[in-house]
Amino acid sequence: MRQNALLRSGKSLATPSAARKSLAHVAVVKPASTEGREGHFAVRHGVRCAGVHLIVDLHGAEGLDDIDLIEATLRRCVEAAQATLLHIHLHHFHPNGVSGVAVLAESHISIHTWPDIGYAALDVFMCGKTTPDACIPVLRRAFKAKRVEVNELLRGQDT
Repeated sequence: MRQNALLRSGKSLATPSAARKSLAHVAVVKPASTEGREGHFAVRHGVRCAGVHLIVDLHGAEGLDDIDLIEATLRRCVEAAQATLLHIHLHHFHPNGVSGVAVLAESHISIHTWPDIGYAALDVFMCGKTTPDACIPVLRRAFKAKRVEVNELLRGQDT
């Protein structure tokens, strides 16, 4: 939501939402290596970047309203990518649909589903020595997607 939309809604950027107030923990993560900031960057096809961002569209998918399946799938993605899970937050919309994020030490995986049309949009953004591509077969199998489209962005090239 843009800042002016927040102001029109009567919300403040300085005032945490009720959901944010309920978070009872803060994760402190030490870098995986002692190389300083170098360990946080990724190298993809010989290009140094801040991180690899996969934009994933699942078409003809199933189970997109099953919040337990979605959480388990995000956990399998994190494991397959050799990333570090900090927190998962999912919201189930009514009558259907789920939005959520797996917050990682290496960035995040987000998901938004439209079960009524069998579509899910995911962002898989990771830095460091992770393997974000390993999430694709996990997602395809879990949601029985008939078609998977993946676009790749190399964020922060030459940073």
